[in-house]
Amino acid sequence: MKIVVVDQNLPAVRAELEAGLPAGAEVVWHRAYDEDAVRADLAGAAVLVSSRYTRGLREAAGSLRLLQAPSAGVDGIAFDAVPEGVAVANTFHHEGSMAEQVVASTVVLRRGLVRLDAELRRGRWASSTYDPDQAQPSSLEGARVGFVGFGHIGTATWRLFRAFGASGAAVTGSGSTDAAAHGLAWAGTTAADLDRLLGESDVVVVSAPLTAATRGMVGSEQLARMRPDAVLVNVGRGPLVDEHALYGALATRAIGGAVLDVWWRYPRAGAEGEPSSQPFGDLDNVLLTPHSSGVTRQTFLARARDVAENVRRLGAGEPPVNPVPRP
Repeated sequence: MKIVVVDQNLPAVRAELEAGLPAGAEVVWHRAYDEDAVRADLAGAAVLVSSRYTRGLREAAGSLRLLQAPSAGVDGIAFDAVPEGVAVANTFHHEGSMAEQVVASTVVLRRGLVRLDAELRRGRWASSTYDPDQAQPSSLEGARVGFVGFGHIGTATWRLFRAFGASGAAVTGSGSTDAAAHGLAWAGTTAADLDRLLGESDVVVVSAPLTAATRGMVGSEQLARMRPDAVLVNVGRGPLVDEHALYGALATRAIGGAVLDVWWRYPRAGAEGEPSSQPFGDLDNVLLTPHSSGVTRQTFLARARDVAENVRRLGAGEPPVNPVPRP
């Protein structure tokens, strides 16, 4: 069985992935998506492991039986160009690593650890123990955490926040969240519920999916409802939040701070590029990371197991794990 893998992260767990494949499997690796190169290797392949599938691949996909996205997102797949009879599946396992970074980043920002580190390197003990003018930061015990979106990521993140003694609430588009079952104070679905969530939360975690309806769902009006010491954490998609409104709220200290792991701009090639039209990097109340919250070895080891399992299932004539319905 020929398998074409196109992914920048799976090569780090190549040995583990190949060890889980059926005997005799032929694996062709691509670290980046080059349509011509992928098309050339796709001939005779039964499996394509890629989060991107363009219309230019259709003619070469005659032998394809499984299109496996090595991630949760499938927005890079042109479903109308996937031949009939080809199963499409995705994989998750990023939520645990993301939850860990969300909670860690929230603690770092709320307790000012970056500033304290910089001050002590200069010999200044910026603590109320030594300087009575210094404010005492708050721990997560008793903090109110509001979730905008409560799927895999929100659920995993809430488990960690809850362990620290925080309380929680959630607003979702689906309306399927059972607040009592998850130990949440309440759950809602409406714009009024979102306003309430923003107004009462010390930490707001945004992890909703990006759709036409959710784009810009947190704008200037919503940010104005947040508490002046509240922290916004966005690990969903950058455009869920209006970038100009967020920069203004942070620059004027209308809100306490932000943890940003997702952005409005991404590098077209390589690792260089500004993440926003706004100079978030000039602000001291923002923690910036390059869409890396889910990027851990544990994430990709688990994804490699899913890929190998679906290849096994394909050979056994069984349906794949995490099938993705065609839109």
